[in-house]
Amino acid sequence: MSVAFYWILYSILGPVLRSLFRPWVRGGEYVPATGGAILASNHLSFSDSIFLPLMLRRRLTFLAKAEYFTGTGVKGRAKAMFFKGVGQLPVDRSGGKASEAALRSGLRVLRRGQLLGIYPEGTRSHDGRLYRGKTGVAKMALESRVPVIPVAMIGTDKVQPIGRKIPKIHRVGIIIGRPLDFSRYDGLADDRHVLRSVTDEIMYELMRLSGQEYVDEYANVVKERAAAEKRAKVVGEVLGRVERITGRDTSQLSAQLSGLSERWFGDDLSPGDYTSRRPDGTDALDEADARAVLPHDDADDEADDAADDGHDDQPDASPDAERDDRPDAGRDAERDQRADRA
Repeated sequence: MSVAFYWILYSILGPVLRSLFRPWVRGGEYVPATGGAILASNHLSFSDSIFLPLMLRRRLTFLAKAEYFTGTGVKGRAKAMFFKGVGQLPVDRSGGKASEAALRSGLRVLRRGQLLGIYPEGTRSHDGRLYRGKTGVAKMALESRVPVIPVAMIGTDKVQPIGRKIPKIHRVGIIIGRPLDFSRYDGLADDRHVLRSVTDEIMYELMRLSGQEYVDEYANVVKERAAAEKRAKVVGEVLGRVERITGRDTSQLSAQLSGLSERWFGDDLSPGDYTSRRPDGTDALDEADARAVLPHDDADDEADDAADDGHDDQPDASPDAERDDRPDAGRDAERDQRADRA
């Protein structure tokens, strides 16, 4: 029934959406006519999941958060029926065994020779930048031995920004890249360093196709930190007003509120920082907070990073780190040369 519903919906909605939004596609020939493949896309808007399947000749299955399928009332049941009808699979994002179940669901789709859609960032970008990918996409690619096809969605954030329910009329584009073959890593699906390398290669292609700025942090970490900073700003403004009105010192109250915020929200009301870099490591890393975080939206690939033990997956790209990696004898010889010149 879901297959029939999918193609009926495609036939009805397709002409309407094409006439309104005039989507353009570049690289459509890279999607294979048969066989399993992973379409790994950047994620700017909820409408990504509408426009990408619309412009393909083959059915595309996405892994979607389980909350889409568990709603109550008429609206909730209608939403669940819609997502089931268009072939999306519910995924429990609670981690652990649930993450493994998400991987198994995706692998079943691929082993049936079908197309699977994945958003490696694990959530929509809140500011239009491209964020660090989670390694579940690499895990599925190596386990299933299928190619990964990078897809860049263009302009969908203008059609339906986060928080907007009714889309605006704006032309959108889809750029499909050449399939990425990772057969050289056969048998290494459990090596976390290999998984990180494969994921970074995929993200590099997405960055190249989309033209987005790359940030080497998980998107939901940055979102959570932004929310903490917003709470800190609100608390600071309130306490400032209280202090001006009453003339009393509010530092003790501020400390108490900070403790409550840390207990309730997991933050300490202190601002954070991030460092932008490209996947090829051209800029410095700063990923102290990006550890073992599950996706917060459109869950798809959290299994391996949930098991990350806190060690850096990538070498430090700074010049100092490169100098420190040289053998001791080489550094001693350089010091001797500098001393002779002096």
